[in-house]
Amino acid sequence: MRTSIGQYYPANSPLHRVDPRAKFVAVVALAVALFTRDSFAALSIYGAAALVAFVVSRVPPLWFWRGLKPILWLVVLTFVAQALLARGEAFYSLGPIHLTKRGIELATYLSLRLVVLVLFGSLVTLTTSPISLTDALAWLGRPLRRLRVPSDELALMVTIALRFIPTLLVEIEKIMRAQRARGAEFARGGPLRRARALVPVLVPLFVVSFRRADDLAMAMEARCYQPGIRRTRLHPLVARPSDFVVLGAVVAMIVAASLV
Repeated sequence: MRTSIGQYYPANSPLHRVDPRAKFVAVVALAVALFTRDSFAALSIYGAAALVAFVVSRVPPLWFWRGLKPILWLVVLTFVAQALLARGEAFYSLGPIHLTKRGIELATYLSLRLVVLVLFGSLVTLTTSPISLTDALAWLGRPLRRLRVPSDELALMVTIALRFIPTLLVEIEKIMRAQRARGAEFARGGPLRRARALVPVLVPLFVVSFRRADDLAMAMEARCYQPGIRRTRLHPLVARPSDFVVLGAVVAMIVAASLV
């Protein structure tokens, strides 16, 4: 089960060279703007910007598909739910199912908005190394230190979680293949039977996860990692004029999308 969630694609592109703090702030601002403006015109602006950014990043399209594929069921579920539950004058009816023009429009908009949001999020992880992402989150969380919030530890936890998503998916695939070789069936029967069939997968998955967590903790202790201690950086983050240009372009895009 290949996926690009949490993975980094090394390349020499302008987007890779952007400061990770600028990328993180830009994506958060775009995500908020996506959910505050309900307009196909605004969504087209964000979608075009996401496609341009993806081309500039020089990341193969297959990597984006790998990031979208695990949540494709959510996109389909969003479309079906909105298409069937939205109110309005029905143009097609089949028993209790009624399709309305408003429902189709809303379902299409929400599904595309989710795809654009995934594209923006994938661009951050694919063009930012885990170490740079950790440093960016720790720097952005510095104001929380006054409230005694361990921002550095939280940033490290988020980065480790993103890093181990592909690893856990690979482990799930290995376990399911081993169970199928022993005669297990995961695609037959009703929902209750399929849920029961996943029990032989979840138990070894938890065992493997705890084992990996223990190995990671031992590796961190061997490198003298101690929480709560401020660490120096081998490559400190330095903002450049191009980073402010990117943030300015994002602000201009949000303003333009809010006016259409």
